[in-house]
Parts: sequence; structure tokens; C-alpha cells
Amino acid sequence: MCPLWPFHSLFMYASVLGPLWVISSSVMAHVTSKTSLWGVNFDPTELLLPMDSMSTVKFSAPLKEDEIYFGLVRVITSDGSIATPSPADKIYILKNENISNSGNWTSAFNITGNFLGYAEVHLQLRDNRSQTVLSSSSSITVKVVRNERVVDKLFTYSVAVLVSVIYINFGCALDWSAFKKTVRRPIGPIIGFISQFLAMPLISFGLGKWLFYDSVPMQLGMFFTGVSPAGGASNIWTYILGGNLNLSITMTTISTFAAFAMMPLWIFSLGQVIFQQDRLGVPYSRIAMFAFGLVIPLALGFFIQKYLPRMTKIMVRILKPFSALLILFIIIFAIVTNLYLFELFTWKILVAGLGLPWLGYVCGWMAANVFKQPPSDALAIAIETGIQNTGIAIFLLRFSLEQPEADLTTVVPVAAAVMTPVPLLLMYIYRKCSGRWNKKEETLSLEDDDKIVSVESARVTEPHIIGIGNIKYRSHLHQC
Repeated sequence: MCPLWPFHSLFMYASVLGPLWVISSSVMAHVTSKTSLWGVNFDPTELLLPMDSMSTVKFSAPLKEDEIYFGLVRVITSDGSIATPSPADKIYILKNENISNSGNWTSAFNITGNFLGYAEVHLQLRDNRSQTVLSSSSSITVKVVRNERVVDKLFTYSVAVLVSVIYINFGCALDWSAFKKTVRRPIGPIIGFISQFLAMPLISFGLGKWLFYDSVPMQLGMFFTGVSPAGGASNIWTYILGGNLNLSITMTTISTFAAFAMMPLWIFSLGQVIFQQDRLGVPYSRIAMFAFGLVIPLALGFFIQKYLPRMTKIMVRILKPFSALLILFIIIFAIVTNLYLFELFTWKILVAGLGLPWLGYVCGWMAANVFKQPPSDALAIAIETGIQNTGIAIFLLRFSLEQPEADLTTVVPVAAAVMTPVPLLLMYIYRKCSGRWNKKEETLSLEDDDKIVSVESARVTEPHIIGIGNIKYRSHLHQC
């Protein structure tokens, strides 16, 4: 019996397969080393390219004699949806190219930017006879960015003007005595402040870590959206849905001015956990601009209310339809302007866009009910908590990140802005429909009451024959 039994079979297989494995490994290493190195020099070595534009990349490459006669070169891109060579099927047949006697080949190719993002582009040298890859060059990084468009500026300026006009209307409609009472006993504003600047940053931080665990820029986009103050649309939605407008405007004003202190507190504490770089900052000028655009129109509305009562009546009468039209304008125009970003929407982006404002609504509503606030106040607190000033979040991202990451991460605040009005719009439609249904029921019940009254009247006033002796009189009986 073999002394190595029962392991003799294993040793036999190892003695046969071992050398084959060593040989194959050395061959693969040789092939890999052969196909991975090609000393091509690119100019530029990194390309920043606007969407829908083209740029030329020059290069020089050393070639051997057999490569010149039997080689072909292709331009390879890692993601054709972001950047592609022009034309896409560009092939260089080396024997037809102008190559120096020393074997140095100088040429160029065009790259077209298709969409936001990053793409790696390199040259691949193949054998024209067998189509095997002989070698590949190092890659150049192509960054495709978005140009600032006229429609973006038009949207920003038009919304700013319309929101300023509606804040003048709010100034006319405000009950300033109730406003003073709210400031003196600020229970509602304190609840809103805690929900806005304690709950929302923590919710956004948690959602970002959970959904975008593999993407620091996306986490930052989520966090910046959560630490931003309340948006101006909160006052419009509060008024449309019948909430306490005085409380809503008080909370928006407090939130805007508190952002000067609360935003740096969160950005330079919890923000550093996400993004440990020196480019983090607070857009004080942007916040100040929003505060100025809030206070001045309100003050103008106050003076109109005090000195021009007839004009005040007109302004208040058109406030609700004007608010509804402004909301529709913002939603439609925002979707049209940012249509390109919908291509970046994934299930994670949708959950983030839905989760942040909707959890804010729930958090604000629950906090208000815990402290037994009236329904109109609870509605105002919930709306104020859930609606963020996404414009400030986008500005922060563009300040902190380089392109195209800054534009890519704006998909988070844009998703939040698009999803924020959905439950509020559904509530508005429900209230409108239920209101019309209740009116129909009231009308039907009134018609039934009228019918009953008319029948009873007919019965009461029916003529009776009264006989006195042989003489009969026709008379009507009336009830008192």
C-alpha cells in the first residue's frame, strides 16, 4: 500500500496541475503587462466640457514597425451617455496615418459632452488581423458640466418678483394685532423653531447616511437641504389650506433670521462628519437677500393696509387666486427648467425627495398636537417644518463642490422641491371636492325643506265649506 494513502491522489493532481497554473499565471501577467501600457501623451490631460458641446484632444504616441503596418486604434469611453468621441465609430488605420520616421504618431480626436457627469477616455491599440488588444493608453477624465441658461435666470427673477408681490398682499391681509400676540406668546414659533432647526437637520443627516452611504456629495446635498430655513412657499400653502397665516409668517421671519446662527452651527459640526474639507461655508449674503425680500414687502403691505383701505380690500380679495396661480407657476416652471435632472432620478432620489418634507410635515404636526395647539396653528407649524428653502441648499452645494458634482447633487434639493407640494396639493383637492359635495348636500336638504313647507302650506290653506243652515260659505283657514 502507498505510504501516502489516502492523500496520494491529491499529490498526483497537484504535481500535474501546479506547473500548468504557474505557466498560465506568467502568461496572463505577460499579456496584462503587454496590453496595459502604452505611453500616449494627451493634451489636455483633463477636459471640462459643457453639455452639447465639442472639444478637441491632441495626443502623441510611440509605435513599433509591426504596429504601424498591422495596427488600428480606437477611442474608448467609459460612459457613452456622458461623453462620446465624434464620430462615435472613429477608427485610425495606422498605415494610413502620417507617422514620423522615428515611429512617433501625432493626431487628435473630438469629444462631445452629452450629459452631466464623469467619463474616462483612452486609446486602444488592436491588431487589425486578429482584432486582439495589443495595448491601451492611460485615461483622461472628461467632466461634462451644464452651462447657465437664460431660462434659469428668467425663472429665478420671475419667482422673486412674484413672491415679493404676494408678500405685499400678505402684509395687507395680516391681522397685525394677532401678529403681536403671537410674538408676545411665542408657543407656536418655538415649536416650529425646534422642529425646523433640530428635527429637520437630524432627519436629513440620517436619510442621507442611509440612502447615499456610498456617495458623500449626495449626503451633503441631503444635509444642506435639511439645514436650510423655511421657504416662502410655506406661507402661500398655509393661506390656501386655511392655516394660521399670522403664525406662518412669524415663523418664516424667525426661521430666516435664525438661519444666520443655526446654519453655521450645523454645517461646521455635523456637516464636518460628512464632508471634511475647507470649502464648506454659509451663504450669508443669500440669506440676507431672502430676509430683505421678506421684510420689505410685508412692511409695504402694512402701510397699504393702514393708509389705503380700499386698495387693501382689492389686494385681499385677489390673494387666494393669486396664491394658487403662483404655486402652479412655480411647480410647472421648476419642472420644465430642471427637466434634465429627471434623468438622474433613481428610487433613492425619489425616497429622499419624498422622505424629507413628508417626515417634516409629520414631525411638525405631532409636535403641535403634543402641545395642544389649535388645528389652524398645527397646520401652519407642519407646513413650515416640511417646506425648506431649497434655493439656499442649491447655492450651498455650488459653493462647496466643484463641477459637475455641484450640479449632480442639486438633484436632491430639486427632488425635495418637486415632492414637497404633493401632499399639500392632494389636501387642497380633497378639501375642494368635499366642500362642493357638502354644498350639494346642503342645497338638496334646503330644497327638501322648501318642498315640505310648500306642501304643509297647501294643506293648511285648502278651502273648506262651512254650512250655516241652508247657506254655505267658502272660506280659508289660516294658522297663526
